[in-house]
Amino acid sequence: MEKISVVVTVFNEEDNIRPLVEQITAALTDYPFEIVYVDDGSTDNTVQVIKSMNNPHLKLVELKKNFGQCPALKAGIDYATGDFIVTMDGDLQNDPSDIPMMVERAKEGDFDLVAGIREKRKDGFILRKLPSKLANWLIRRVTKVDIKDNGCALKVFRADMAKSIPLYGELHRFISVLAHYEGAKIDQVNVKHHARIHGQSKYGLSRTFRVLSDLILMLFFRKYMQKPMHFFGTFGILTGMAGGAILFYFFILKLMGENIWGRPLLLLGIILLFIGFQIITLGLLLDYQMRTYYESQHKAPYKVRRVTGGEEAN
Repeated sequence: MEKISVVVTVFNEEDNIRPLVEQITAALTDYPFEIVYVDDGSTDNTVQVIKSMNNPHLKLVELKKNFGQCPALKAGIDYATGDFIVTMDGDLQNDPSDIPMMVERAKEGDFDLVAGIREKRKDGFILRKLPSKLANWLIRRVTKVDIKDNGCALKVFRADMAKSIPLYGELHRFISVLAHYEGAKIDQVNVKHHARIHGQSKYGLSRTFRVLSDLILMLFFRKYMQKPMHFFGTFGILTGMAGGAILFYFFILKLMGENIWGRPLLLLGIILLFIGFQIITLGLLLDYQMRTYYESQHKAPYKVRRVTGGEEAN
């Protein structure tokens, strides 16, 4: 039977450790499993509580300082050894009893990712639900990936997919979108959600504005990750053509005997032409860098789900 790794990132969640471990253990009695706790530089007794439990299923990864949720999540995925990797929050708002259903869904449908949808979310409307709905709508429009609840931390990944997703900065909010870009077959299911009982939420309204800035990066990933020259080349050519058109206009005026020196429009033409050349050069450098990235690490610009038939299948 496949092993399940439950990755939980925590920062100052000392009161939630024991109840969550008990809930996960009760939910996964029919599976071989491990619980990978990643402490993201907690300043309370979170680490001490985890160590005091002396649970054979527990694995604790202590980061040297508070790096943020995304690096902590990446650390947990890297240290997970299961065939399926489950991600969830450590605040008791996700329900571990949903995990078996999601794992079986992934097996039956051969899904790389089963993402949760908080059907009856137990959060405040103004500060949590409304910004979340707006952010999810905007993410769907920009990325063209139909994930209904990007903010739900409860997800089940096949291990190879989870470990292949590039996570850095604060891109954990877009982990389902990034999985889609990696070629993941995705399903979504309704899951339970509970109100926070212990501790304080680490998120606020400001997170919504960070999501908006990250969307710009996601838009670039979606369209130009493997072909940056298509973006910079087009923009550079248009800019250079605008500058060239202005300079050609002044060239005609000069031939007609007019004095063109000192005109602001002439300076603008020179600047646009210069900027156009710079943007094209930047695009060439980025294209070369992408080629170096794939060739130096022997990375293929594609993802294969499986190969059926032939000698390779034997």
